[in-house]
Amino acid sequence: MGELYDFFVNSYSTYSTLDIVLEFLAFWFGIISVIYAKKQNILVYPTGIICTIITMYLMYKVSLLGHILVNLLYTLISLFGWWNWSRKKNDDLIVKVSKFSFTDLPKSLIIFFFIITVAYIAHDYFETDFEGQIKELDIFTSGIFVTAMWLMANKKLENWILWIIGNIITIPLYLSSDKIILSIQYVIFTILAIQAYIQWKKSLSK
Repeated sequence: MGELYDFFVNSYSTYSTLDIVLEFLAFWFGIISVIYAKKQNILVYPTGIICTIITMYLMYKVSLLGHILVNLLYTLISLFGWWNWSRKKNDDLIVKVSKFSFTDLPKSLIIFFFIITVAYIAHDYFETDFEGQIKELDIFTSGIFVTAMWLMANKKLENWILWIIGNIITIPLYLSSDKIILSIQYVIFTILAIQAYIQWKKSLSK
């Protein structure tokens, strides 16, 4: 327990008070956002936008460019999702939970490969300190997360499968960057994503 405490404290020994406070805010707003998403509550978007804006700043400070790009696109797609989820016809929501179909595949693949290409170029252009596996994971999870966000904005059940995969990969990625609070957040994200998949699947069967 002492070693774990020392690891946690030492990881933040060089951080400013502002950065620690911002990481805690990103932590809580991120979790609140996923809880709202699980319940199909439109408040997922304003709370999520606050989280992504803070996270962009935090990722900039550790040069995780892929995740800066991801959170920028989260913000843009969140604005679309906010509008899309709120659309109604005769007081009934237009967009409802549905399964991923063959017609969703081309758009999803285009988004995924576009994002990993841009993330790869960004890493090379800005010559980040991260190489090898960490760089590759940052690029790969960037594609997964943005694609998942797009599917969520359209209420596709399978968005949660992508979140689960991306979250599991991101945990060691953030640990290696000394983002302990955000690493814990992604453990919670994984648990919530599993619960959300089950809950959305039940709502689909109804």
